[in-house]
Amino acid sequence: MAALALVPVGLGALLESPSLVVAGAVGVAFAAYARADTAPHPDLAVTRELSTTTPDPGEEVTVTLRVVNAGDGVVPDLRLIDGVPPALAVEGSARLGTALRPGKAATLRYTVTAVRGAHEWRPVHVVTRNASGSREHDERVEAETTMRCAPDLEASASLPLRGLTTQYAGRVATDVGGAGLEFHSTREYRHGDPAKRVNWAQYARTGELSTLLFREERAATVVLCIDAREGSYLAPDPDAANAVERSVDAATQACSALLGSGDRVGVAAFAPGECWLPPGSGADHAAAARELLGTHPSLAPTPPAERFLATTWFRRFRRRLPADAQVVFCSPMADDYALTVARRLDAHGHAVTVVSPDPTAADTPGRTLARVERANRLSRLRRAGIRVLDWGEEPLATELERAAARWSR
Repeated sequence: MAALALVPVGLGALLESPSLVVAGAVGVAFAAYARADTAPHPDLAVTRELSTTTPDPGEEVTVTLRVVNAGDGVVPDLRLIDGVPPALAVEGSARLGTALRPGKAATLRYTVTAVRGAHEWRPVHVVTRNASGSREHDERVEAETTMRCAPDLEASASLPLRGLTTQYAGRVATDVGGAGLEFHSTREYRHGDPAKRVNWAQYARTGELSTLLFREERAATVVLCIDAREGSYLAPDPDAANAVERSVDAATQACSALLGSGDRVGVAAFAPGECWLPPGSGADHAAAARELLGTHPSLAPTPPAERFLATTWFRRFRRRLPADAQVVFCSPMADDYALTVARRLDAHGHAVTVVSPDPTAADTPGRTLARVERANRLSRLRRAGIRVLDWGEEPLATELERAAARWSR
């Protein structure tokens, strides 16, 4: 710019034109000002407030970002972008451009829609420029903010369980005779047997005492395992919920139904990180399960960046599983290793039920091939005697009702 400004000065001197000399001098002066001016380094105080830090899924949360010029100089050009967590959709704009005099403040407001998880805001990206725009200062300003959104443990349907049970009373029918509702068999009367279980009809016919036995119903130990590896964050289209979100939703509903019927429930994630809740029951355990399903980093709404060794995870998971535990494996079955996990668990004596949200589509040849490969994996599981719920577009309760009818045959 300075070189260009000198051209009219030279022409004005040669042509003895004062106007050209003045025009060139103005350009030279502006270029000199731009080079002499420095980038502003303002003293900014940034605060961020949320309308609620513990919203329910789907609730709209208003974010208020306030920036104050705590220094002595004017900030002629201030531009900032708030560090919104990647999983949250923004309504409005998370950007602000303004000028700030000393002691003055500017406010930015926007709305996000809460989704399950623990969401931490990243630092605010701040860019300041001098009046001419020739110098720029770039920095990140911390304003620590966390929002935790945990789903409610509400069951829309009961999960049919298999016969592996504990010694505690519950709802799973067994082949053991004892106290229950459904007739099982009779045996000889023993001293101390309750009078209500004596077979009085047989005594009236034969004069011999016998005791009625009923099919016992016992509680089950169930571990809900969610496939949350990077390759499981799949969806049929960009606007649909990915398979991990749907798996967490299925596990949440199953957890509520199982705890409500007296079963012992544990939670694990087939993913990086230590995500493990040992099987238990009661109100405190339900609260712990809700917190884990809602906010644990291994079940984050966005794919993990950490390295994951599946074989190491499987060995650790096997050691943690109680001997009488059955496993509900929530996975889109997007690769053969998920199939291997389900079959190995079943082979080790843990009755396995697979709940598989379908993330496939058929709009391209590649996606059609992926759909066929997934269908083949589910067929191989069924042939191995493993229960499989192929969860399509219908609500989970509807799919469970249909599957329960098939499994009872």
